[in-house]
Amino acid sequence: MLLHQSHIVLGVTGGIAAYKSADLVSKLVQAGAQVDVIMTEAAARFVAPLTFQSLTGRPVSIDPFRLLDQTDMAHLALAWRADVLVVAPATANTIAKLAHGIADNLLCSTALACGAPLVLAPAMDAGMWEHPATAENLEVLRRRGAVLVGPGTGRLASGKVGRGRMAEVPELLGVIRQVLGRGGPLAGRHVVVTAGGTQEPLDPVRYLGNRSSGKMGYALAQAALDRGAAVTLVTAPTALPAPVGAERVAVGTAQEMLEAVLAALPACDVLVMAAAVADFRPAAAAPHKIKKGVSGLDLRLERTADILARVAEVRAAGGRPACVVGFAAETQDLVPNARGKLEAKRLDLIVANDVAAPDSGFGADTNRVTLLDREGRVDALPLLSKDEVAARVWELVAARLVGG
Repeated sequence: MLLHQSHIVLGVTGGIAAYKSADLVSKLVQAGAQVDVIMTEAAARFVAPLTFQSLTGRPVSIDPFRLLDQTDMAHLALAWRADVLVVAPATANTIAKLAHGIADNLLCSTALACGAPLVLAPAMDAGMWEHPATAENLEVLRRRGAVLVGPGTGRLASGKVGRGRMAEVPELLGVIRQVLGRGGPLAGRHVVVTAGGTQEPLDPVRYLGNRSSGKMGYALAQAALDRGAAVTLVTAPTALPAPVGAERVAVGTAQEMLEAVLAALPACDVLVMAAAVADFRPAAAAPHKIKKGVSGLDLRLERTADILARVAEVRAAGGRPACVVGFAAETQDLVPNARGKLEAKRLDLIVANDVAAPDSGFGADTNRVTLLDREGRVDALPLLSKDEVAARVWELVAARLVGG
């Protein structure tokens, strides 16, 4: 299930980290999720229920005897609706209650009645985290299938430094998306996505590169995770944070990317080559910084390895990956050039975009692409966000995997 289709029940317990939960709710709602918040009485001493009500546009539940929709008991109604139950922060007290099936408040009653996946974000002082009772309670919950996120190490409310800080919101969001993606159309599949622009050293401080931001590749990696895939992200240098749950393989040059892709192929079901790989590199990188000369600089270039051509050879010999998707960044003759690359590299699908257009070039948050497949279909998409483009690509790939 995708985040924007989901119903999330968030339990907020009595810890100083409850302020982070407001940010989590905001991000979930912005992503399109429906969120119901349950607060313990202690939590309401840290953050006012009105805060969560304003963020969700829905009533906050605290009273275990309150009726929803005039007839539904709150703990049962919320338990039945939930696609995932998240407790953030999860104090040592609430963790102990959940482990032992104690249902003395609305949150614990809901958890006991809920069959949806349980995600816990522990938050407590380091001494409480390190206590054997807490460790044993968490182990009980792990065995039952609960997913733990964090805690992190840092300055705590007590003023001490140690482990016990609630996980940050981006990590929590990533784990929630992964949990919702279980059983998705790519579940059980291993996907390799390449991203970013490779960098070919000219000397120790300079390189030949391109303007790729990596945004499209990272969106594809996240969308694959959302659909249940195991994802390896082979990424050239970029400022973007890797999606939570992806195996990140950092590379710099085209040769390094080739080696990383070939190493991943034996276990790969789908390869998506979204990276902007350099076609040329300096024939020899200077060992020291090149100084400015009065007569300029003559630079001899040589071709880099053709990653997709090598993949085609490996695929012909061993049959993997089952599906290969390429990208064609063009500035003219978009469809003819993309069709030529599709055929030459023996791709299943190619995503072509005009990088000269300001709304679909490198670094933009949107893309206007044309999808071509080996059966001859051509689908010109309107201007979409890169997340939406990624979703369309995976729809086509999932259909091919089922059909193949």
